[in-house]
Amino acid sequence: MVTMSAPESTTGAGARKVLGKPASAVRRARRSAASTPGRLFVIGVGLVVLALLTGITGVVALQQKQATIDNLIAHREPVAAASQQIYRSLSDADATAASAFLSGGTPPAALRDRYELDIAQAGANLAKASADVAGVPEAEAQVDELSQQLPVYTGLVETARAYNRQGYPAGAAYLREASGLMRAKLLPAAQELYSIDFKRLADEQQQARSFPWTTVGLVLALLAALVVTQMYLTRRTNRLLNVGLLVATIAVVVGLAWGTVVLLLESSKVANGHDSGTRQVELAVQARITALKMRANETLTLVARGDGGEYEAEWKNLEKGISGSGEDNLLVRARALAENGDVLDAARRDVDEWLDAHGRVRELDDGGSYQEAVVLAIGDAEDGAAAAFNELDENLQGAIDDGRTVFFEQTSAASNAMIALVPGVAVLALVAAAGVTMGIRERLQEYR
Repeated sequence: MVTMSAPESTTGAGARKVLGKPASAVRRARRSAASTPGRLFVIGVGLVVLALLTGITGVVALQQKQATIDNLIAHREPVAAASQQIYRSLSDADATAASAFLSGGTPPAALRDRYELDIAQAGANLAKASADVAGVPEAEAQVDELSQQLPVYTGLVETARAYNRQGYPAGAAYLREASGLMRAKLLPAAQELYSIDFKRLADEQQQARSFPWTTVGLVLALLAALVVTQMYLTRRTNRLLNVGLLVATIAVVVGLAWGTVVLLLESSKVANGHDSGTRQVELAVQARITALKMRANETLTLVARGDGGEYEAEWKNLEKGISGSGEDNLLVRARALAENGDVLDAARRDVDEWLDAHGRVRELDDGGSYQEAVVLAIGDAEDGAAAAFNELDENLQGAIDDGRTVFFEQTSAASNAMIALVPGVAVLALVAAAGVTMGIRERLQEYR
């Protein structure tokens, strides 16, 4: 019995000793903290940890913001532009195919080249946009739809051309089927893809403009802790200043002021890039989409030869989006945001000329002068519908390019404003931590 109880007692004592070490450490820490040197040590450690935590949090937050801004410039906006170009190319291809059909027989080389260029551009931009849809099911669905239906559309157009060259009326039926496919599947998919990409662009711009409140809260907490600590030391030592803590406080104040100014400037630049850039581009894009739809309707009304009432009705409904002087006019709204509105003013004049030419086309067609109406709609006359539409499309492209330039300039300025801030915050955090260490160490040495 004795030989067995001795090991148990020894084991139990050892276990109690091990388990009691944390409690003993806590008691020693309490006794140490109860003394002035102990309290100073705890305060110093706490301030150093808070300074380093604030610095790390600030650096991470600022790096993420910088990365978001750089991604806007290098990736997100170009992808949105590519999605927009898909719609433009497809819609223009549809209108050009109809114009080529109206010319009869072998279409003019210029129209043939324009159609082929549109299809090639649509394919190239679709490839660019498709590289950015992973993880976004809605975007993936639109890319799949476009990839599947575009070859079907081009096949129908080629069949329509073949019948048209031989003078068979079935060509018009195939062309209307192709245009129906374009309107029912291709253009809605392209527009939805652009809407998705534009929303992703706007969301990232909002992220870039957001203020890092968590970091600011930590900075203010650190500043308050430094002020309270210095007040405590003044009461305990009757010394007005502690050089180390003063240096730390100055470093925090400099970091707070510098960061606030830079972040406000960055947010303002990103906001300008959104309003005068992205938002203005969006309105110009919508105006261009409207004009492209109208042009397709204008030509398809003639292709239908008396059976195109639905196309003309849609033309008149779409006209409201780019004509007049009210808020319904997309060009008016875009002009209010543009830094340089010359091309938009020119676009509005082009719309007026196009409306006038379209009215004359309809008068000729409704009056039985079909061939004269076709010539006025697709011919090279300076006062014709084709010339007015081409000028409008060119000016809208100019407005889009101007808006994109504003976006790049303003967003790049926002990025440049933050270049030195990230390393600056890291250095100032280290200076603050070193200042706290020096200041507390100086006081502790007085107790030795």
